[in-house]
Amino acid sequence: MPDTLSQRPLPARIVSASFVLLSGSGLATAINFSYNIAVARFLGPKGFGHATAVYTLLTFLSAVTLSFQIISAKVVAQQDSLEGKRSGYLSFHRGAWMCGICAALLLLLFQRNITAYLHLPGQNLVVLLSVGAAFYVPLGSRRGYLQGAYGFRRLAASLVLEGAVRFGGSLLLILLGLGVEGVIVANSLAIAVAYLAIVPKAGSTAESPLQFPQASREILQAIVFFSGQVLINNADIVLVKHFFLPRAAGLYAAVAMVGRVVFAFSWAVVNGMFPLVAGTRGEERRDLRVVATALLLVLSIGSAIAIVLRLVPAEVWTLCLGDRFDISGKYGLPYLLALYAVTTVIYCLSAVLIAYEMSYKIANTSWVQLIFSAIVIAGICRFHTSLRQVILVQLVLMLALLVCVAIPFLASYLSDAIEVQGTESLGRIRRIRRLSEDEVIARFLRTDFHHPAFAPYQSLDSMVNGPNLKDPAENEKRRALLFIRHSALWNELPPDTEWYELDIKEEDLCRIRVFPRAQWRKIACGDFSIITVGEGIQRRRHAIDRAFLKKIDELRDQLQRDDVELGPVLLIGMGETEPLTILDGNHRLVAAMVTKPNRMHRLHFIAGLSPSMNECCWYNTNLTTLFHYGRNVMKEVVRRPKVDLARLLNDS
Repeated sequence: MPDTLSQRPLPARIVSASFVLLSGSGLATAINFSYNIAVARFLGPKGFGHATAVYTLLTFLSAVTLSFQIISAKVVAQQDSLEGKRSGYLSFHRGAWMCGICAALLLLLFQRNITAYLHLPGQNLVVLLSVGAAFYVPLGSRRGYLQGAYGFRRLAASLVLEGAVRFGGSLLLILLGLGVEGVIVANSLAIAVAYLAIVPKAGSTAESPLQFPQASREILQAIVFFSGQVLINNADIVLVKHFFLPRAAGLYAAVAMVGRVVFAFSWAVVNGMFPLVAGTRGEERRDLRVVATALLLVLSIGSAIAIVLRLVPAEVWTLCLGDRFDISGKYGLPYLLALYAVTTVIYCLSAVLIAYEMSYKIANTSWVQLIFSAIVIAGICRFHTSLRQVILVQLVLMLALLVCVAIPFLASYLSDAIEVQGTESLGRIRRIRRLSEDEVIARFLRTDFHHPAFAPYQSLDSMVNGPNLKDPAENEKRRALLFIRHSALWNELPPDTEWYELDIKEEDLCRIRVFPRAQWRKIACGDFSIITVGEGIQRRRHAIDRAFLKKIDELRDQLQRDDVELGPVLLIGMGETEPLTILDGNHRLVAAMVTKPNRMHRLHFIAGLSPSMNECCWYNTNLTTLFHYGRNVMKEVVRRPKVDLARLLNDS
């Protein structure tokens, strides 16, 4: 799977990984949902409230568990070698066991206080939970290894296994007469079994790339993030258990389980996005389309669940959970379930933005979330006259959190968006000749055929380097071959795009811009004119990534040799008098500009022109074009260009 993922665009990789984890999370969530319904039906509101409150204590501990998981995933994903991945995991795993044992001891130490605050029937429930707590933190470390190594199928299987043991064990022990205690035993057993089922291969003696004591900032960031997340997702259950009567607390626990379903699906998207973004170096991860893809997935999934919950009649829930879970009046169970689901979806959008930033830097927005978690607790303590009011307090605060997280995020990224403006003072660029789309695809493919994604198709070299443009079948094969790597790029262009070879002079460079991606952002400092970028490279060579400079220097050497043929620079725009954006060939054009003397005459320029180009995210990046791109990415998931190419090759 890692090899397949590495050959696809990052947004497509995120969608693919998310679907794998969504499948596993979907099955695990269905099992957990069945577990909640069965436990609620057998134990009733009071017993279900006790079991949920105790398990919520373990959920609070997940702030530490998920911290180890996400840091392990980040460290493992950033290592190129298998030895580096293993040694990075082992360092954090030892620390995870120390933290797990400390958590278990703390639960045992404060068992009496916890029992009194939650009005539990006995201290044995906390004692039994402490066993699961010891395994819970190192389980996060092991899952982080799977996540960072892109073992998404094994990670999904681990979630399913934990849910299956929890459900089956709880049902069996309840039938044996152990009641709430049996449920807690089954929960602890499920965690231990899930831990033991993941057995990473033994690590090498190589030094870990990031030792546990040295990762203080990463650990602090993760703990702050997950502490806020855990409090936001679970503090309401504990507070309702404290402020309300046992039956009302049990009803609220049943409502809150829907939030966990929505969050489980949303977090599957984050689990797929995080290691892929963390393990990507260069321009791809700083692309707005990456986070937009994750946000659209979360919004679509969560909204669908909320709508279904609102439409399901109250009688269905009463049938599933039992007559004791009936809520009469205007704000019945379907209303509360849908309201809680919407609240969770809004929070999950904030979580995606924060996790995305955490994947490649220290995200200060984690502290914003932690502050809001404290405000949520204070708000519920102040306003709790009804279950509806408790949820409304959270809804308002989650909207405020999303605004506080999204505004600085968008301000940082959209300030660099391409501003498409007419330039009346510039003359018209001369068209040399009209080109067919087949010819443009052939020339683009020939330039890019050295990429590892095309390694399995080197037998088609003659078709790529000696194209017969008059052969429709051959043109179709080249298109399918190009789409193995560039379908998302090409399909975003307007259908009425016309291609021309242009005569670009040095005075025309002022209207050409690079697309605002990571490395170009650092060089451009907000101005993406190719002239500004070229000047920035010459002026700030000491501060630019060495791999980037090496590529520019290699191209400069090739430009000095007349026997080396360079591929065309592909541009897109609305017309010959409008600004043009580079679709492919940024490095070639910059190298030609910074070579002395200027070597622009060595390059060929091809432009795709359309009056609708303003609606293409490659030309005009805004929320509307990004939404359109995200929708197309999801459509592309069901298409299989490799299969299409294989079919075309077999038919010939």
